Amino acid sequence: MDQRQVMVVAALIERDGQVLICQRRKKGRHALKWEFPGGKVEPGETPRQALVRELREELGLEATLGEEIVRYEYRYPRSRPILLIFYRVAAYEGRLDNRVFERIAWEPPVRLSGYDFLDGDADFIRRLARGEFNRRDLNQSAPPPASPADTDLSR
Repeated sequence: MDQRQVMVVAALIERDGQVLICQRRKKGRHALKWEFPGGKVEPGETPRQALVRELREELGLEATLGEEIVRYEYRYPRSRPILLIFYRVAAYEGRLDNRVFERIAWEPPVRLSGYDFLDGDADFIRRLARGEFNRRDLNQSAPPPASPADTDLSR
């Protein structure tokens, strides 16, 4: 990682075909913009450790992270570049408790474009809405699912 770069982690938390999104508070940088839960990686933390900590602090959840979904660099005007890393949350314990956001919401990926998200999330949202990050798409080596007609149970 470039020393000037800020590493930021974000969670894709899914439930019944919807994803959890969070709106920043009225005051502060990027006020009232929507985002995925997460935050900056602190010195001495791995990205996974940082995301588990952020989910505990922001939402009261003890998360088990799944695979890394995607990572990319983004640069806001007059800011250092960020390396944004998205992880899928495989499971979590605890009751969802909004501790730091203006609002939180569950929405299907196709409706996310109607929200005022941080610019750095725009490409991820487009790709998510197109289904690029569906679980089966993440494992490139896995064969496509067989149709019932192609399945021979006698082998």
